[in-house]
Amino acid sequence: MKNILVTIDFSKNEKQLIDKAFQLAESFNSKLWLMHIAAPDPDFVGYEVGPQYIRDARASELREEHMKLKEYSTALKRKGVVSEGLLVQGATIEMIIEESKKLNIDLIIAGHHKHGFFYNAFVGSVSAELIKKSKIPVLIVPLE
Repeated sequence: MKNILVTIDFSKNEKQLIDKAFQLAESFNSKLWLMHIAAPDPDFVGYEVGPQYIRDARASELREEHMKLKEYSTALKRKGVVSEGLLVQGATIEMIIEESKKLNIDLIIAGHHKHGFFYNAFVGSVSAELIKKSKIPVLIVPLE
């Protein structure tokens, strides 16, 4: 197992997910790819760009997410695991699968949050959808 992809959603539980990924990467001498998928820019989906303050806020948000990925990757490197952060924009499941193919990923690690009936009925579960669509093994880590 040479390449492990870790999906991060910045929901405050990513350290728990990264710790689990670190254990596996250390055991198998694997490279960790920490990936966060940001929503596509509005002009990609047919909306007007909007006022400057909206564009500035979006750019600031993406910079912060990129910096967090870089910090996590640097911390992993200090612990002896090769790591790289990826910030990708697009549809979540499709981007995970697409990037996994490009990077020759051997294992995808994703977190799972408990949600109520209505959330699952209307929004669905990224982890459940990933399991359905991925041809690559998926490890789901329950997050508190």
